[in-house]
Amino acid sequence: MKARLVPLQFEEMNEREQDEFREQMKLLTEMYADVAQFEEPVKVGEEMPEGADAAVFPLLIFAAYRHDEQLLSCSLPMIILTSEYGTIEMWDWEIATYLRQLGCRVFTPYSVDMAKTIMRAFAVKRKLADGAKFLMFQDTPGEGKQANIFKKFYWWEKQSTDKMEETFGCRVVYKSWKELNERASEISYEKAAEISADWEICREGVSDDSFYRAVRIYLAVKDVMEEVGDVEGVGANCLNESFCSDTTPCLAWNMLFERDHIIWACEGDTLTMLSTYIIYGSLEQPVMMTNLYPFLMGMAALAHEKIDHFPDMEEPDKYALGVHCGYFGFAPRAFCSQWTLRPKVLEIVDEHACMIDCRMKEGPVTLAKIYPGFRKISLIQAQLETYVQYPGSDCRNGALIRWQDGYRVMEELCSHHSLIVAGNVIPLLRQVAAVFDWEVVQM
Repeated sequence: MKARLVPLQFEEMNEREQDEFREQMKLLTEMYADVAQFEEPVKVGEEMPEGADAAVFPLLIFAAYRHDEQLLSCSLPMIILTSEYGTIEMWDWEIATYLRQLGCRVFTPYSVDMAKTIMRAFAVKRKLADGAKFLMFQDTPGEGKQANIFKKFYWWEKQSTDKMEETFGCRVVYKSWKELNERASEISYEKAAEISADWEICREGVSDDSFYRAVRIYLAVKDVMEEVGDVEGVGANCLNESFCSDTTPCLAWNMLFERDHIIWACEGDTLTMLSTYIIYGSLEQPVMMTNLYPFLMGMAALAHEKIDHFPDMEEPDKYALGVHCGYFGFAPRAFCSQWTLRPKVLEIVDEHACMIDCRMKEGPVTLAKIYPGFRKISLIQAQLETYVQYPGSDCRNGALIRWQDGYRVMEELCSHHSLIVAGNVIPLLRQVAAVFDWEVVQM
């Protein structure tokens, strides 16, 4: 995916400025070749080409103060890339401010990484609007195991799917989880062994029998994806409808990402799928989802994980555990410092099920997720400090996460499911939010 960008120029440019414009365009075309496709230049006031994502100013001059109506008539957001380093020139801050006060949507990236993030975000937005397809396997959402919990989730509601499709232009294609597993059961172990021969999966305690059951899910999902065509992300109601399956899809999600760059979602959570698709597509940074258990929740959080105490920490109000399906949660092994396939932990899944025990690199992280309603995004600057283990519990290896203001988080957090993005990427995600016109709730 590449952003389609239209260079803008002013009629008043003299010969020297025309030369500067051409030189800057040559620089930008080379510097951003991997993320942007630059169209033919257009003069301010002229009609923008159909299908373009944003306009670009490679050069700004005094004339920017003299074309209010023409600039306002531009239907596209504007990115200012005027320095010899492919970012905004500091002398253009005043023009950028003037354009914003005028009512233009203006992006002023001060690093190449930020500029690329903005461009990738525009490309992702267009891909969604063009009807990107997300494949979800489920039959009776909310009616299976732990129905008292699962029925509470917004992503099961038709309202959620309709609003998501209406807002972004994407499509959620629903298929039967039960039928997928029936299809998987017809695949031979010999075929599963042949397909997975070069996967080099690190596994401990997972028998060949359990492993090949997981491989069969991968093959069955691949078949359905081929039938549906052009799938960007895939997920399943794997926990609530676990009675339909003799395994779990975690290994399949890993291999689909590795081999086909397909985004995943656990538990049928379409909001997480959309959040992951947009954030990873824009930043290309390691990202995964986990359940957040703030220490401030006390036993309301602890009981669910079958543990009786949080780690003893100073300022416990600033901490949370990140735990999902017995471990930290699912992440592709390319994003992890440690990654092992282990036997299942949760009682509600089949005895042959398996789960990923993984760790992302310790250090700064950003927690993020799109709010229900698709008009806001939550951003939390945090630190992944270490990992903690509770043998015999549903938290065999969880992440200890520290944030700045636990009380604010308790007031503003939009879901127990949260994405963890490697690094402090809040400045970049604020740019993504601007591309999608989201309100930012920063904690």
